[in-house]
Amino acid sequence: MFKFLKDKLKNLVSKFSKEVKEEKKEEIKEEAEEKPKEEIKERKLELKEILEELEEKEEKPEEEIEEKKPEIKEKKKEIIEEKKEEKKEIKKIIEEKREEKPKIKIREEKKIEKPEIKIVMPKEDVKPEIEVKEVEIEEIPEKKGFFERIKERITKTVISEKKFNEFFDELEVVLMENNVALEVIEKIKEDLMREIVEKPLSKGKVEEIIKENLKKSINELFVDNIDLLSRIKEKKPFVICFVGINGSGKTTSMAKVANYLMKNKLSCVFAASDTFRAASIEQLQQHADRLGIKMIKHNYGSDPAAVAFDAIKYAAAKNIDVVLVDTAGRMHSNVNLLDEMKKIIRVNKPDLTIFVGESITGNDCVEQARKFNEAINIDGIILTKADVDEKGGASISISYITKKPIMFIGVGQEYNDLKEFDREIVVKGLGL
Repeated sequence: MFKFLKDKLKNLVSKFSKEVKEEKKEEIKEEAEEKPKEEIKERKLELKEILEELEEKEEKPEEEIEEKKPEIKEKKKEIIEEKKEEKKEIKKIIEEKREEKPKIKIREEKKIEKPEIKIVMPKEDVKPEIEVKEVEIEEIPEKKGFFERIKERITKTVISEKKFNEFFDELEVVLMENNVALEVIEKIKEDLMREIVEKPLSKGKVEEIIKENLKKSINELFVDNIDLLSRIKEKKPFVICFVGINGSGKTTSMAKVANYLMKNKLSCVFAASDTFRAASIEQLQQHADRLGIKMIKHNYGSDPAAVAFDAIKYAAAKNIDVVLVDTAGRMHSNVNLLDEMKKIIRVNKPDLTIFVGESITGNDCVEQARKFNEAINIDGIILTKADVDEKGGASISISYITKKPIMFIGVGQEYNDLKEFDREIVVKGLGL
């Protein structure tokens, strides 16, 4: 699935990634050749400044201690003088008492001198200033070092808007060749530009970053799917009308949906409202017989809205869960046939109107869905022949353009060849 677009995208993204790497190498080489001496000199100065700042920070506490030394010295001197005076007083007292009590010894002097040792503690006064050292040094990492800046310059690259536009011009051609709608191309461009232009990207991961952003952008193109089985259980009978252009595979897709519903224990009835195309009633009858489903039909040329109306009445009377209404194929540009289809919708008020289109028709399929949606407001989409769609443009574009979900994709001719749509199918199909 989508092999052609997948290969083109892979080659283009890989090529652009290599160009970015080579461009960065050349840029660094040119700068080295043009200004080797000036660059080295400039960076040496930067490094010297950083080292001087560090030394200044480390020396600061010592300078503060030096500033405090005279004050401490003076204080110490005062204390010593005071103690000298105290000693003199003590000595005098001792001399006076010696005559009266000769037993008094110098021991008392030692006892009094102990406070002197405790008082002279200059470190106590300086400690708070010393702690500032750690706080100051912690601020330094905020400024990127010389080697860190060099490393970032070598390992990071910035994609300019000019370079991006050159790349996207090629990508735009690839997307258009693969039938991607212009509105979708513009969305992808805006998304990529916002994420990668003028932003530092890891040089070795440019390809990976572009792929991731492409994947994200494409994922956002799809509307969340309808939980069909839960919706059907809300009303009985539940009416589904199938519309589309001639040859899109409406009748076969309707039979596949009936088979899917019956596998989930839901009963069905067909309404042969294609009373215009030759052999359309017989074709639907064959599917009904194979699946064992009752079919309500009128003659060719009958009012299609009346056939659907009778089928709904029959389902209500017989307690049948789902009515599946087949309609005539009509070009989205045929006003008269579109008016007839509007009447079918207006009279029978289907609970779900599903557009059936061929995915291999690309932009034509998207344009058809747009016109049908404008005319009757479709609720969901079935894309047929998705298994042979090499380009994938319709799958990528149709949900974004109509703002309606892709409900199923046809992947073969058998009744079981109908898959519930998952956006991952498209993303994986594109190799993202």
